[in-house]
Amino acid sequence: MVKLGLWVPLEARPGKEQEVEQFLRDAAALVEQEAGTTAWFALRLGASMFGIFDAFADESAREAHLGGKVAAALMARAPELFVGTPPIQRLEVLAAKLP
Repeated sequence: MVKLGLWVPLEARPGKEQEVEQFLRDAAALVEQEAGTTAWFALRLGASMFGIFDAFADESAREAHLGGKVAAALMARAPELFVGTPPIQRLEVLAAKLP
């Protein structure tokens, strides 16, 4: 059961929307390697707005994800791709339906 999550809203720099979309698509392969990441979603919310939502069973899995390859790549490319530093919001999952 998932208990915790992360929400990361992302605003693409003007002209970088396609690069952000590809970055997020490519990140899926890295997340596949994370045993503790129960669910991971890369979202497009509008023309330049994107987001990442992920869910975890416990705090150790969430921390492992935050110290993983996707988070490192996100922060490394943030100045190039995003308006400002992406805020990482920690969530508590109240209810979920997963396969």
